[in-house]
Amino acid sequence: MTAKKSGGLGRGLSSILPDTKDLEVANTVTAAISTIPIKKIVANPYQPRKEFAPEALEELAQSIRQQGVITPVTVRKMPDDTYQLIAGERRTRAAQMAGLKEIPAYVRIATDNQMMEMALVENIQRENLNAMEVALAYKALIEECRLTHDQLSEKVGKNRSTITNYLRLLNLPAETQLALSNDQISMAHARALAGVEDITLHLEILHAIIDRHLSVHQAEEMAKNAKKKPVAPTAKKRGELPAIHAAAQSRLKERLQSSVEIKRSQRGKGSLTILFNSDNDFERIMSLIEK
Repeated sequence: MTAKKSGGLGRGLSSILPDTKDLEVANTVTAAISTIPIKKIVANPYQPRKEFAPEALEELAQSIRQQGVITPVTVRKMPDDTYQLIAGERRTRAAQMAGLKEIPAYVRIATDNQMMEMALVENIQRENLNAMEVALAYKALIEECRLTHDQLSEKVGKNRSTITNYLRLLNLPAETQLALSNDQISMAHARALAGVEDITLHLEILHAIIDRHLSVHQAEEMAKNAKKKPVAPTAKKRGELPAIHAAAQSRLKERLQSSVEIKRSQRGKGSLTILFNSDNDFERIMSLIEK
């Protein structure tokens, strides 16, 4: 994750959020700094970060008590006279903790797609998201905003290969994705594991990384050796899902917009694993299941 340069928003973010010093902004995005009541601000449904460290929030709240909110949040005005956050949920929460009733804000006009782009790119560049959160944010930008990999590369200021590496994380087994989300393994560990297609060997290496605190180099060596092991045709066949289960797995991934893994034994027993990244994400998935 690259650090933000002082004095500017960065090439990727500025391609979506025009310079706010120029009030004659093109298209449907306009900007003016206002002071608005915090109680009228509602959460951003496209916020990729679902959890905020209490200690870091308290530190920011203490800073706000002494110096106020230095960087305005960004919101859009809603028909019911509320303001929906585009960027700045962490600042808003800290301002509430600091006891502020109002907060400075850029009030913008934006469509849902523009808002999603602004919110996701803002968070990708400014927040310390974990690798899975970044991967899911990239996926949302590509699918919901209909961006190509090259267009996304331009917007977020990252190399196309970097984006591809993040998106590959979404093809990892659910258990590996969960370990990455919980910081039990690094992205470099995950990249080493991505080359091990045999699920049994893959999970063996994953557990070794976690239990024995293996370095990335050690994980890469294990992955390299695993690729050299011959896999009996029967063992490979045994690990394959029947067509009906594979199709169901794909449908669930599409419907829930989350990683789903189905395992099935030769006797027909198995398990269904659905990955969620936070309590809010869990509630989102449950609401889709219960429909």
